[in-house]
Amino acid sequence: MIAPVVRVSRLAVTPSGAAEGERAIPEETPVAIVHNGSTYAVMMATPADLDDFGYGFSLTEGVIDSLADVQSIETLEFEDEAGVLGVEVRLWLDEARASQMVARRRQIAGPTGCGLCGVESLELAVKPARTVGDEARFGAAEISRAVASLPPAQLLNHQTRAVHAAAFWQPSAGLVAVREDVGRHNALDKLVGHLVRGGHVASQGIVLLTSRVSIEMVQKTAMLGASVLVAVSAPTALAVRTAEKAGITLVAIARDDGFEVFTHPHRIVLDGAEKERIAHVG
Repeated sequence: MIAPVVRVSRLAVTPSGAAEGERAIPEETPVAIVHNGSTYAVMMATPADLDDFGYGFSLTEGVIDSLADVQSIETLEFEDEAGVLGVEVRLWLDEARASQMVARRRQIAGPTGCGLCGVESLELAVKPARTVGDEARFGAAEISRAVASLPPAQLLNHQTRAVHAAAFWQPSAGLVAVREDVGRHNALDKLVGHLVRGGHVASQGIVLLTSRVSIEMVQKTAMLGASVLVAVSAPTALAVRTAEKAGITLVAIARDDGFEVFTHPHRIVLDGAEKERIAHVG
């Protein structure tokens, strides 16, 4: 098995001098998502929780609608002639879903000489996110507790200080799951796969991110069905517009001393003192 973390030699240089030693760093491995023998995409990813990755990526990409579309999944390691290690996550889809996938691949194929894949690809890049439900409500203190619960659970990041995390938090259960990866999109796809495989209801909790929020992160959260997305970094303008249209409450710049709500603030329930502070500022 390819280890997700390796130890390498390094020379540490500080104002007081230099010292030889070792440091733990994350592995970065080519991971191919293969549907019915055809490679859909290859990502550089951390080789951990790859079954979750295969399911989650296929769901957020719209290749499958549910786990029922997948007949089987297997993860195989390989080494090419140059000695490069990699992984194939092979999913075998039912006949109807496989036919739809082939038709979709033909639709988005196009010339690449200009560096673009045509109008269809541009539309796919900024496609509207799925609209989420509106039943969830969370107190401001719950948002803060959710954010505070994540750092202690980032086990790979404790070792390497070099990976992103995506997590799911519920008021009744606390931190339900955490997935980590060198890629922020990969971490979220792994989380999606884990939650769907475990039968968790995403609308009853909060998705947490340690990264900035781009449009893809909003789109993936919408595909999961979660209505509240909380990140420690800032969102892009397109991510805010996408979250607004999808009905997602986007909370960002979430730190120890507070957070900022960019869309659909009605899901964040404020206590009396917090409301008075808003009125005073206004």
